[in-house]
Amino acid sequence: MKYSHIFFDLDRTLWDFDAAAEVAFERIYEQYRLKDLGIPSAHEFHEVYHPLNEHLWELYRGNQITKDELNRTRFMKPLEHYGIHDVELADHLSEDYVYWSPRIVRLIPGTMELLDYLKPKYHLHLITNGFQEVQHTKLSGSGLEPYFETLTVSEEVGVKKPDPEIFRYALRKAGATPEVSLMIGDEMEVDIDGARAAGMDQLLFNPNGKEPLGDRTFEVHNLLEIKSII
Repeated sequence: MKYSHIFFDLDRTLWDFDAAAEVAFERIYEQYRLKDLGIPSAHEFHEVYHPLNEHLWELYRGNQITKDELNRTRFMKPLEHYGIHDVELADHLSEDYVYWSPRIVRLIPGTMELLDYLKPKYHLHLITNGFQEVQHTKLSGSGLEPYFETLTVSEEVGVKKPDPEIFRYALRKAGATPEVSLMIGDEMEVDIDGARAAGMDQLLFNPNGKEPLGDRTFEVHNLLEIKSII
Protein backbone atom coordinates (compact mmCIF):
# COMPACT_ATOMS: atom_id res chain seq x y z
CA MET A 1 0.00 0.00 0.00
CA LYS A 2 1.30 3.44 -0.92
CA TYR A 3 0.34 5.19 2.32
CA SER A 4 2.80 6.14 5.02
CA HIS A 5 0.66 8.72 6.87
CA ILE A 6 -2.84 8.02 8.20
CA PHE A 7 -5.00 10.92 9.37
CA PHE A 8 -8.03 10.30 11.58
CA ASP A 9 -11.03 12.35 12.56
CA LEU A 10 -11.67 12.00 16.31
CA ASP A 11 -15.35 12.40 17.25
CA ARG A 12 -17.58 9.54 16.09
CA THR A 13 -14.62 7.94 14.33
CA LEU A 14 -12.47 6.88 17.31
CA TRP A 15 -14.15 8.67 20.21
CA ASP A 16 -17.77 7.61 20.86
CA PHE A 17 -19.05 11.16 21.16
CA ASP A 18 -22.72 10.23 21.63
CA ALA A 19 -22.13 7.63 24.34
CA ALA A 20 -19.97 10.03 26.34
CA ALA A 21 -22.55 12.79 25.90
CA GLU A 22 -25.34 10.58 27.28
CA VAL A 23 -23.39 10.01 30.50
CA ALA A 24 -22.49 13.70 30.78
CA PHE A 25 -26.17 14.58 30.43
CA GLU A 26 -27.07 12.17 33.22
CA ARG A 27 -24.57 13.94 35.49
CA ILE A 28 -25.75 17.47 34.78
CA TYR A 29 -29.39 16.37 34.93
CA GLU A 30 -28.89 15.11 38.48
CA GLN A 31 -26.58 17.93 39.59
CA TYR A 32 -28.97 20.69 38.55
CA ARG A 33 -32.13 18.80 39.53
CA LEU A 34 -33.61 19.32 36.09
CA LYS A 35 -36.46 16.96 36.85
CA ASP A 36 -37.76 19.57 39.32
CA LEU A 37 -37.86 22.05 36.42
CA GLY A 38 -40.13 19.82 34.37
CA ILE A 39 -37.60 17.95 32.23
CA PRO A 40 -38.68 14.29 32.41
CA SER A 41 -35.30 12.57 31.98
CA ALA A 42 -31.68 13.08 31.01
CA HIS A 43 -32.24 10.96 27.92
CA GLU A 44 -35.17 13.07 26.72
CA PHE A 45 -33.22 16.27 27.40
CA HIS A 46 -30.36 14.91 25.28
CA GLU A 47 -32.79 13.95 22.52
CA VAL A 48 -34.02 17.55 22.40
CA TYR A 49 -30.48 18.92 22.60
CA HIS A 50 -28.90 16.71 19.93
CA PRO A 51 -30.49 18.09 16.70
CA LEU A 52 -30.19 21.65 17.96
CA ASN A 53 -26.50 21.11 18.72
CA GLU A 54 -25.88 19.55 15.30
CA HIS A 55 -27.46 22.58 13.62
CA LEU A 56 -25.36 24.98 15.69
CA TRP A 57 -22.20 23.07 14.76
CA GLU A 58 -23.12 23.48 11.11
CA LEU A 59 -23.38 27.22 11.67
CA TYR A 60 -20.08 27.22 13.58
CA ARG A 61 -18.31 25.32 10.80
CA GLY A 62 -19.65 27.92 8.38
CA ASN A 63 -18.33 30.77 10.57
CA GLN A 64 -21.88 32.02 11.12
CA ILE A 65 -21.64 31.88 14.92
CA THR A 66 -18.77 32.02 17.39
CA LYS A 67 -17.59 29.38 19.85
CA ASP A 68 -19.13 31.35 22.73
CA GLU A 69 -22.46 31.65 20.91
CA LEU A 70 -22.46 27.91 20.23
CA ASN A 71 -21.71 27.04 23.85
CA ARG A 72 -24.44 29.25 25.27
CA THR A 73 -27.16 28.65 22.68
CA ARG A 74 -26.90 24.87 22.58
CA PHE A 75 -28.26 24.68 26.13
CA MET A 76 -30.44 27.77 26.12
CA LYS A 77 -32.58 26.45 23.25
CA PRO A 78 -33.28 23.01 24.81
CA LEU A 79 -34.20 24.70 28.10
CA GLU A 80 -36.58 27.00 26.25
CA HIS A 81 -38.18 23.90 24.72
CA TYR A 82 -39.40 23.14 28.26
CA GLY A 83 -40.39 26.75 28.95
CA ILE A 84 -37.26 27.49 31.00
CA HIS A 85 -35.75 30.92 30.25
CA ASP A 86 -32.59 31.01 32.37
CA VAL A 87 -29.38 32.22 30.74
CA GLU A 88 -27.33 31.63 33.88
CA LEU A 89 -28.48 28.00 34.07
CA ALA A 90 -27.68 27.52 30.37
CA ASP A 91 -24.17 28.84 30.96
CA HIS A 92 -23.66 26.51 33.95
CA LEU A 93 -24.89 23.50 31.99
CA SER A 94 -22.58 24.35 29.12
CA GLU A 95 -19.55 24.76 31.39
CA ASP A 96 -20.19 21.47 33.18
CA TYR A 97 -20.91 19.62 29.95
CA VAL A 98 -17.63 20.86 28.44
CA TYR A 99 -15.87 19.72 31.61
CA TRP A 100 -17.42 16.26 31.85
CA SER A 101 -17.89 15.10 28.26
CA PRO A 102 -14.16 14.72 27.42
CA ARG A 103 -13.46 13.02 30.74
CA ILE A 104 -16.01 10.25 30.23
CA VAL A 105 -14.01 7.84 28.11
CA ARG A 106 -16.05 6.02 25.50
CA LEU A 107 -14.30 4.72 22.38
CA ILE A 108 -15.76 3.29 19.19
CA PRO A 109 -15.42 -0.53 19.25
CA GLY A 110 -12.16 -1.67 17.70
CA THR A 111 -10.31 1.61 18.25
CA MET A 112 -7.41 0.29 20.32
CA GLU A 113 -7.00 -2.90 18.30
CA LEU A 114 -6.86 -0.88 15.08
CA LEU A 115 -4.36 1.62 16.46
CA ASP A 116 -2.17 -1.17 17.81
CA TYR A 117 -2.17 -2.66 14.32
CA LEU A 118 -1.41 0.61 12.52
CA LYS A 119 1.11 2.22 14.88
CA PRO A 120 4.15 0.09 13.92
CA LYS A 121 3.43 0.51 10.20
CA TYR A 122 2.31 4.12 9.71
CA HIS A 123 2.67 7.67 10.99
CA LEU A 124 -0.65 8.44 12.67
CA HIS A 125 -2.26 11.89 12.99
CA LEU A 126 -5.54 13.53 14.02
CA ILE A 127 -7.54 16.34 12.38
CA THR A 128 -10.53 17.61 14.34
CA ASN A 129 -12.99 20.50 14.40
CA GLY A 130 -13.46 20.28 18.16
CA PHE A 131 -12.26 22.81 20.72
CA GLN A 132 -8.58 22.58 21.63
CA GLU A 133 -8.98 22.18 25.39
CA VAL A 134 -11.67 19.51 24.96
CA GLN A 135 -9.82 17.43 22.37
CA HIS A 136 -6.53 17.49 24.30
CA THR A 137 -8.40 16.31 27.41
CA LYS A 138 -9.92 13.41 25.47
CA LEU A 139 -6.54 12.28 24.20
CA SER A 140 -4.67 12.56 27.48
CA GLY A 141 -7.32 10.76 29.51
CA SER A 142 -8.22 7.98 27.10
CA GLY A 143 -4.86 6.43 26.28
CA LEU A 144 -5.08 7.62 22.66
CA GLU A 145 -2.37 10.26 22.87
CA PRO A 146 0.72 8.02 22.48
CA TYR A 147 -0.53 6.69 19.14
CA PHE A 148 -0.51 10.04 17.35
CA GLU A 149 2.41 12.12 16.19
CA THR A 150 0.42 15.28 15.48
CA LEU A 151 -2.94 16.76 16.42
CA THR A 152 -4.45 19.49 14.24
CA VAL A 153 -7.43 21.32 15.77
CA SER A 154 -9.44 23.82 13.74
CA GLU A 155 -9.00 26.53 16.37
CA GLU A 156 -5.23 26.61 15.82
CA VAL A 157 -5.61 26.77 12.03
CA GLY A 158 -8.36 29.36 11.87
CA VAL A 159 -10.46 27.27 9.47
CA LYS A 160 -12.59 24.18 9.97
CA LYS A 161 -13.17 20.99 8.03
CA PRO A 162 -14.21 20.69 5.23
CA ASP A 163 -12.03 23.66 4.22
CA PRO A 164 -9.10 21.99 2.41
CA GLU A 165 -6.68 24.38 4.12
CA ILE A 166 -6.99 22.52 7.44
CA PHE A 167 -5.95 19.32 5.66
CA ARG A 168 -3.04 21.09 3.96
CA TYR A 169 -2.01 22.54 7.33
CA ALA A 170 -2.12 19.07 8.90
CA LEU A 171 -0.05 17.63 6.04
CA ARG A 172 2.61 20.32 6.49
CA LYS A 173 2.61 19.77 10.26
CA ALA A 174 3.11 16.03 9.72
CA GLY A 175 5.77 16.47 7.02
CA ALA A 176 3.55 14.47 4.66
CA THR A 177 2.32 14.83 1.09
CA PRO A 178 -1.22 14.10 -0.13
CA GLU A 179 0.02 11.26 -2.36
CA VAL A 180 1.14 9.12 0.61
CA SER A 181 -1.68 10.10 3.00
CA LEU A 182 -5.11 8.71 3.79
CA MET A 183 -7.89 10.50 5.70
CA ILE A 184 -10.30 8.40 7.79
CA GLY A 185 -13.53 9.96 9.04
CA ASP A 186 -17.26 9.46 9.50
CA GLU A 187 -18.73 12.48 7.69
CA MET A 188 -18.85 12.69 3.92
CA GLU A 189 -19.04 16.47 3.64
CA VAL A 190 -16.71 17.31 6.50
CA ASP A 191 -14.02 14.62 6.35
CA ILE A 192 -14.20 12.95 2.96
CA ASP A 193 -15.02 15.86 0.64
CA GLY A 194 -12.55 18.11 2.44
CA ALA A 195 -9.73 15.59 2.19
CA ARG A 196 -10.44 14.96 -1.49
CA ALA A 197 -10.25 18.70 -2.16
CA ALA A 198 -6.80 18.67 -0.55
CA GLY A 199 -5.67 15.84 -2.83
CA MET A 200 -5.81 13.04 -0.24
CA ASP A 201 -7.35 9.60 -0.54
CA GLN A 202 -10.24 9.05 1.86
CA LEU A 203 -11.82 6.25 3.86
CA LEU A 204 -15.40 6.69 5.06
CA PHE A 205 -16.25 5.06 8.38
CA ASN A 206 -19.98 4.40 7.96
CA PRO A 207 -21.16 2.29 10.91
CA ASN A 208 -24.86 2.91 10.29
CA GLY A 209 -24.73 1.95 6.62
CA LYS A 210 -26.21 5.25 5.47
CA GLU A 211 -26.12 5.84 1.73
CA PRO A 212 -23.49 8.55 1.34
CA LEU A 213 -23.58 11.19 -1.36
CA GLY A 214 -20.34 11.55 -3.26
CA ASP A 215 -17.19 9.63 -4.03
CA ARG A 216 -14.75 8.10 -1.56
CA THR A 217 -11.68 5.91 -2.04
CA PHE A 218 -12.74 3.31 0.55
CA GLU A 219 -15.67 2.65 2.88
CA VAL A 220 -15.98 0.43 5.95
CA HIS A 221 -18.78 -0.28 8.42
CA ASN A 222 -16.57 -1.16 11.40
CA LEU A 223 -13.09 0.01 12.28
CA LEU A 224 -11.43 -3.39 12.13
CA GLU A 225 -12.29 -3.71 8.43
CA ILE A 226 -9.59 -1.10 7.90
CA LYS A 227 -6.95 -3.73 8.69
CA SER A 228 -7.83 -5.54 5.48
CA ILE A 229 -7.45 -2.37 3.42
CA ILE A 230 -4.19 -0.87 4.69
